[in-house]
Amino acid sequence: MKNKKKQNIVPLKDLNLTDRFLFDEVLEDRETYQDVLSIIFGRDISLLDKPQTEKELRVSPLIRSIRMDVFAMSEEQSIYNTEMQDTRKTDLAKRSRYYQSLIDTGLLEPGVPNYNFLNRSFVIIIMTFDLFGYGKYVYTFENKCKEVPECSLGDGAVKIFISTKGKNADEVSEELIEFLKYAERSTNETANQVKSKRVKRVHDRVCKVKVNEEIGVKYMQAWEEKYYEREEGREEGRIAGREEGRIYNLARLVCKKLAKGMEAAAIADMLEEDEDVIRNICNIAEPYAPDYNIEGITKKLLEGEAEKQKGLE
Repeated sequence: MKNKKKQNIVPLKDLNLTDRFLFDEVLEDRETYQDVLSIIFGRDISLLDKPQTEKELRVSPLIRSIRMDVFAMSEEQSIYNTEMQDTRKTDLAKRSRYYQSLIDTGLLEPGVPNYNFLNRSFVIIIMTFDLFGYGKYVYTFENKCKEVPECSLGDGAVKIFISTKGKNADEVSEELIEFLKYAERSTNETANQVKSKRVKRVHDRVCKVKVNEEIGVKYMQAWEEKYYEREEGREEGRIAGREEGRIYNLARLVCKKLAKGMEAAAIADMLEEDEDVIRNICNIAEPYAPDYNIEGITKKLLEGEAEKQKGLE
């Protein structure tokens, strides 16, 4: 049975750019990230240094950290944080707000009196769905005056949501559409149909990543860690009982990640669970740190479920 389940893994060679693992590995290359940003903005963008992938930003042990997919600064001193999101989530708008606020905290040295030294920053989220439902490929948000719409705040903070499901082809570049189609289906066949030299270069980078043995090992290790944790949990669930076992296992996995310093959002992403469910477990588990009595946490969670069901009756 285990061998059959292990076959469910999508081989690295079959991943699309919408997969976060492949996205991070591909855009870690400076020239490739430059090409992607240039496609998005419709102008050449040059980066100062090699992009940082899975960059963790924490300003205090008491404040939630963030883990950014791809982060870099351009030669014109603008900050670019680009995220790939292939799962619809309801908190993306406020997540972009939080990301931008934490990015800002690291941009000024202590003692700098003038906030005009803050860099222009872009938080870019590429989505495989239309979050806002207006059929646009690109949704750009900047702070403007409600009473005078043409009056911009000019704070240099920009949030851009890009959807692969856009329908307004006449309002965006053909190159951007080609890139988004390629991101959803990152194959030789798709690459052969595009006209953009930049998209073709992105494909070349994708091909190199997919045949790289070291990256292949890294991909397998990441997948196997998730796989075996789930298999271990399923086995414990069968022993402990269906519902109680499921909750016990989920609590155990969450506490294991908490012990490593991970935050609720990152744990939810890794376990592919709803963030509100994971956050509830984290809140209940907090008094039990650092040893984490899983039985005690499970009991609290089951009591909470029972109260919830009682309220629905």
